[in-house]
Amino acid sequence: MRVQRSRLAASVLGAALLMTASGCGATTATQEAPGADATSAEELPQVEASPEAIELLPADLQDGGTITMAADLHYPPTSFLAEDNKTPVGYNVDIAHLLGEALGLEVEVKNVTWDGVIPGIAAHRYDFTATNMTPTPERLEVLDMITYWSAGSSLLAAKGNPLGLSLTDQSMCGKKISVMAGSSQQETYLPQISEACEAAGEDAVEAVVLADVQGALTQLASKRIDGVFSDTSQLAWAAKQQPQAFELLSPQYQKKEGDDIVAVGLPNDSPLTPALHAAMQDLIDNGAYQAALDRWGLGAGAIPTSELLK
Repeated sequence: MRVQRSRLAASVLGAALLMTASGCGATTATQEAPGADATSAEELPQVEASPEAIELLPADLQDGGTITMAADLHYPPTSFLAEDNKTPVGYNVDIAHLLGEALGLEVEVKNVTWDGVIPGIAAHRYDFTATNMTPTPERLEVLDMITYWSAGSSLLAAKGNPLGLSLTDQSMCGKKISVMAGSSQQETYLPQISEACEAAGEDAVEAVVLADVQGALTQLASKRIDGVFSDTSQLAWAAKQQPQAFELLSPQYQKKEGDDIVAVGLPNDSPLTPALHAAMQDLIDNGAYQAALDRWGLGAGAIPTSELLK
């Protein structure tokens, strides 16, 4: 069953607008990456239910039940569909199911477009989301957020990086760089890079705003753009799937302030929030969390402590 609550902090329309305010998660890699593995050699450990976390659940869920997690399943390697085109897989899917095991609950993963996630939670259609979502003041007006790993932003270039692009110098000035609509890269990071270019007397970066990384990869392969600036996890997956075509450049983008922490989102004051927070920390402490990250090559993004943000 879904957990209901009587108070909504903001309208569904307002929540929908938050999706474009800023944040990771508004990006995709290859939507159906040829030959993409749905699992890895590293299997997840079995997780015992946590009595302490279960005690924090609403009474009607303490003996079991089902909760729903909303995610756009077009974002390898964090949330996507297996080769059968129906089984949800990826790091975020693993985390959702591990949280369920720690709480003695079944978790049903719902395939929801990115811009429908917050409105869906606000309308009580889903209980929580794990979608690489950056906690922002705007989102915290309508969501409780539980930090769960550190993502980042990178630049993808054609194999061999023929234009010598880098996020550490002015090599992107005057170049056509794709960013995804509604992402932090579009809203904040690329404009800051462009401002630095213009301050140095160089041409601004020409932003090419696209709906998803799949379209950006197509344009990069056909040389219509010079690079793709997006979430590291999605770009790393694209480079792994098509190493003959693409190259992930390092280092990652260094933000002017803040960090790259992303968070699970629930409705404000959800009765599930304390239990999910306790379960997340339990997964960190017992090693299942690290195993889930390592399974998808994301182990460097591990954090030692989960924080509840309200």
